[in-house]
Amino acid sequence: MLDRATSLGRVRDAREPWDMIVVGGGATGLGTAVDAASRGYSTLLLERGDFGCGTSSRSTKLIHGGVRYLQQGNLGLVREALAEREILRRNAPHVIQDLRFVVPVYAWWEVPFYGAGLRFYDLLAGRQSFGRSRLLSREKTAELLPTIERRGLRGGVLYHDGQFDDARLAIELAKTAAEHGAALANYARVTNVTPRAGGLTRVAFRDEETGETLEAAARVVVNAAGPFVDGVRRLEDASAPPMLRASQGIHLVLDASFLAGDLAIVIPHTDDGRVLFVVPWKGRVLVGTTDTPVDAPSESPQPLAEEIDFLLAHAARYLRRDPSPSDVLCAFAGLRPLVRGDARGSTAELSRDHVVTVSKGGLVTITGGKWTTYRKMAED
Repeated sequence: MLDRATSLGRVRDAREPWDMIVVGGGATGLGTAVDAASRGYSTLLLERGDFGCGTSSRSTKLIHGGVRYLQQGNLGLVREALAEREILRRNAPHVIQDLRFVVPVYAWWEVPFYGAGLRFYDLLAGRQSFGRSRLLSREKTAELLPTIERRGLRGGVLYHDGQFDDARLAIELAKTAAEHGAALANYARVTNVTPRAGGLTRVAFRDEETGETLEAAARVVVNAAGPFVDGVRRLEDASAPPMLRASQGIHLVLDASFLAGDLAIVIPHTDDGRVLFVVPWKGRVLVGTTDTPVDAPSESPQPLAEEIDFLLAHAARYLRRDPSPSDVLCAFAGLRPLVRGDARGSTAELSRDHVVTVSKGGLVTITGGKWTTYRKMAED
């Protein structure tokens, strides 16, 4: 049973160390707790806010292989994500559904180019495909996307991918972990991690509701704090070098009239080389996302004016009615935990692969990745 008071009571009453303590209650941490508890390990998960309150509830709401990663040539990540997409559809068919996407094209060469790329996407998915891609005429594209900009339109390419409710899936994972015997506590901020001694790592945390400080020991501690993993690593080792380059992505919410249908639009190239999505979502339209480097992660990231302008400008190129700032019903921002690499340019060039490291003091850190691959990250 997912009950905070019961979980904290188990911490106070514990006479034996936990097999695993997981720090972070987003997709990766919750997935890790499910994996560990289902294997029979005694598991405690600590989250400083609410479950999934950060990056994990601020996504584009897509479970996908990643057409952009295909364009970058990262076939391994695409293949892995497509396999995980199918596992997720089998495990949570009430949360994940098929969504049709259309890539509108305005140059003659784009039809065969994107058509071939998305057929290869189908090939990588194999029997796990959500549906086959196909080329569309100008007339069919305009019929499927009644709000699309028609000047210069030459046709389109239709393909299938997955859409999901990220916040709901996070809560489902928390409930599943609890059903397998894990103890989970939100509003439990970790304040100290002691390097392993005598085969155990000790964690101190504060109950944010009462101010009480509690301690727990485990055979292994997993740091799955998303954009904040560096902060947790420094609780154990103040000299730990940074692993991440944080990147902010925002989304705009518009009225449903900007899409007028149940298909999504893919904007295949933007001024910064990204792919943008215009997606139907709960009776509204979601537009995103951006990729803005940030100096330090914030617990409450806010959309920047230039990010909002960027999304509006690109949406206007593809929609017959140009959205204005007054059309934005709301906007939200999230942070990506991108693993530092050799890239010196934009964070868009950094890998979305995940990384697992173990510190000298025994702290296991898992970071990077994306929602679609959370289960594989937890397993690793």
